[in-house]
Amino acid sequence: MSSVLYDAQGPRAKRRNILYTVSFIVAAAAVVWWVYAALDEKHQLDWVLWKPFVSSEAYTTYLWPGLRNTLKAAALAMIIALPLGAVLGIARLSDHVWVRVPATVVVEFFRAIPVLVLMIFGNELYSQYTDVSSDDRPLYAVVTGLVLYNASVLAEIVRAGILALPKGQSEAAMAIGLRKNQVMRLILLPQAVTAMLPAIVSQLVVIVKDTALGGAVLTYPELLASANPMTGYYGANTIASFTVIALIYVIINFSLTSFASWLERRLRRRKKSSGAVLGAQDVADIAGTASTGTAA
Repeated sequence: MSSVLYDAQGPRAKRRNILYTVSFIVAAAAVVWWVYAALDEKHQLDWVLWKPFVSSEAYTTYLWPGLRNTLKAAALAMIIALPLGAVLGIARLSDHVWVRVPATVVVEFFRAIPVLVLMIFGNELYSQYTDVSSDDRPLYAVVTGLVLYNASVLAEIVRAGILALPKGQSEAAMAIGLRKNQVMRLILLPQAVTAMLPAIVSQLVVIVKDTALGGAVLTYPELLASANPMTGYYGANTIASFTVIALIYVIINFSLTSFASWLERRLRRRKKSSGAVLGAQDVADIAGTASTGTAA
């Protein structure tokens, strides 16, 4: 049976696909077995190396404090970077040169610099020119680097999301008397948010993972940095420690992605179910609101 996307497979194509599938499964099983054999040969799968992660001591002493610091830095960076990125993205669409050019320079500058360099620069800046204590300085530096870089990336996401909308919507809103800021606030942004959600969430996942750079360079006690003292305390269980930490990162990022997918579906359903038809009086009311400068 054919479809608009592809033709139905013939007998030879079906046999070829079955052969490819079986070959891939065999190759994947061989790789898994090779990894298992290599770890077993080095005694990395011995129960004594994994036993600490069954008890609560490893989590309460090492993993939970590191996870708390990771979530703290990531949350602060998200709270600051999201609105800042939105403002910069909208500013890049401004008709005023004195607004558009500085926003463009800021976005392009910080988007081109590696986030690790921004963290190191922030650490030196707080060390030389502020009274921030040495205990709090790594957190400030990590958040500063994450905010500057990710706000610039989010600004481009916002700008691209708004530009992707049909121009006819802006023209129709202008035709009934709405000003540009009202078009952006009432018409364009609500629609663009749904389209931008996947890209925004991907950037939030990057923020969570990039907190590990602060632990590697600035001695910020985040989740990944807890592997070294944990390994030193329990012995040579490096692979076990990093495996557990990797699983924690997977759970956090998967939860964030799942929540965003649920929110996106909910927003799309709400937009589809709210297709009210405006009458002449509704249009006149909106136009009257535009002339008075108040929000609808």
